[in-house]
Amino acid sequence: MLATASITLPSIHYLAILPVMILVGTSLVLIFLTSLTRNKVSQFVATSITCAASLAVLVVTYFQWRNLDSSGASTTIAHAIVLDGFSVVATATVAISMLMATLVAHDWAIRERVVGAEYQILALAASAGAVLMTQANDLVVVFLGLEILSLGLYVLVAFDRHRANSGEAALKYFLLGGFASAIFIYGAALVYGATGSTNLTTISYFLGSNVLLHPGLLYAGGALLIVGFGFKVAAVPFHLWSPDVYEGAPTPVTGFMASIVKVGAFAAFVRVVISALGTQSETWRPILWVLVVLTAVVGASLGLVQRDAKRILAYSSINHAGFILLGIWAGSVRGVSSTLFYLITYAPTVVATFAIVTLVGGNGDEKHSIDAYRGLARRQPWLGASLAVLLLSQLGAPLTTGFYAKYSVLAAAIDVGGTPIALIALLSAAIAAVFYLRWSTSLYAEDHLDVARVVVPRATGVVIGVGVAMTLLFGIWPGPLATLSQHATLLFNP
Repeated sequence: MLATASITLPSIHYLAILPVMILVGTSLVLIFLTSLTRNKVSQFVATSITCAASLAVLVVTYFQWRNLDSSGASTTIAHAIVLDGFSVVATATVAISMLMATLVAHDWAIRERVVGAEYQILALAASAGAVLMTQANDLVVVFLGLEILSLGLYVLVAFDRHRANSGEAALKYFLLGGFASAIFIYGAALVYGATGSTNLTTISYFLGSNVLLHPGLLYAGGALLIVGFGFKVAAVPFHLWSPDVYEGAPTPVTGFMASIVKVGAFAAFVRVVISALGTQSETWRPILWVLVVLTAVVGASLGLVQRDAKRILAYSSINHAGFILLGIWAGSVRGVSSTLFYLITYAPTVVATFAIVTLVGGNGDEKHSIDAYRGLARRQPWLGASLAVLLLSQLGAPLTTGFYAKYSVLAAAIDVGGTPIALIALLSAAIAAVFYLRWSTSLYAEDHLDVARVVVPRATGVVIGVGVAMTLLFGIWPGPLATLSQHATLLFNP
C-alpha cells in the first residue's frame, strides 16, 4: 500500500503580513470596481478607498508595535518575513507617505482631467512592494518586493500620456531597472551558492560560524547585491536614470518615488548588508565608503548647475542617499537607528516639497523652471514660506528635522572612526546649500513678471501643512522620533 505524501504548510502570523494584505487587497478591490462598473470610478471614490487603506495600515502598525512589546521580534512563513521594530516603523513611514502622495495626486488628477482609479491601483501595488521589502528576511522575498515596487512605478512614470517626456522616462527606467534586477538576482544566486541559503538569518549564522576557504563567490554575490540596491537608491554611479525620470514623470509620481522607494529600498539594504552580511563588514565597507563619497559629492555638485526644479530635487535626493548610506556604512546600532530616523523624517518632507512643485507646475505640468518660483513668497506668503522651510530642512538647517537627521548619521560615522568620510559628507552638504539657498532666496525676490497666483486645493494644502508642521515640530523636538528609531533598532532582528 502506497503511503500518502503530506504537504507541510508553514505557520503564518497574519498580523505580520496584514499591511501587505491590506494594500494588495485594496488594489484588487479597485480593479474589480473598475472592471464591473459601467463608468469610470471617480477620483473621489478611488482616493477615499486608497486613503482608508493607508490609515488601516497605520492602525495595524500600532497593534504590531504592541505585539512586539509583549512578545518580541518574530519571523513567519518559513522565516521569510520578519516582524520587528524596524519593519513596523518603516511600514508606518510608507503608509504616511502613501497617504500624503495620494492626496496630492487626487488634486493633480482633477486639474489634469485624469479619470479612473488606475493611479491608485498602481500606487497601492507599489507600496505593497515597499512594505514587503521592509519585512523581508530572505533574498527571494527582497527580490519579490523589489519587482512589485518597480513594475508599478514603470507604469506610473509613463502615466501622463500627453507628455512625450513621460513615456521616454518610463522606458529608460524600465530598461535600466530590468538590468539592475537581473544583477540583483544573480548576486542572490551567488550568495546562495556560497552559503547554501537565501534566508538572511541563516546566512548570518553560517558566516558567523564558518570560515570560507574560497570566499570569492560570496564577495562577488555581495558586490552584485550592492549594485542592485545602488540603482534603486540612486547611488553614484548608478544614478544616471534619476534626473531624467524625476523630470519626465508626473510630479505627484516623482514625489511618490522620492519617498516610498527610498524607504523600501534602504530598509532592504540595511537588512541584507547589516543583518545577513554583518560578519563580512571589512569586505563591503570599503565599497560603501566609495559609494558614500561619490553619491554625496556628485549629487551636491551637479545640483548646482540645474535650472529645473525637479532635476534639482533629483540631485538633492542623490545627495541625501549619500547621507543615508553613511549610516549603513557605520554598521553599528547607532548607524541603523540614524538611518531609520533619516528615512522617517525625509519621506514626509520630500512629499510635501513635491506637492508645492506640483502646484507651481500648473496645467500640463510644465512650469518647472526655477524662474517660476521667483517672488512666490511675495504673492502667496504662506506657500512660499512653506517651500522655504522644506528646502531648509533638506539643507539641514537648525530647528528642522533635516538638521538632526544629518547630525545623527554623521555622529554614527564618527563613532566608528569615520571622521574623514563624515567631513566629506559635511562638505557635500555645504555645496548643496548653494542651490537650496538660491532657490529659497528667489522666493522672496522682486518679481517683475505678471504671474498668476497658484491655486492651492484643499487636499494638497493639508499635505503641505502636515509636511511643514512635522518638519518644524520634530526639528525643535526630535526626541520622540529619535527614541522611536532607537527602540525600533533594539527590536531589530539580525
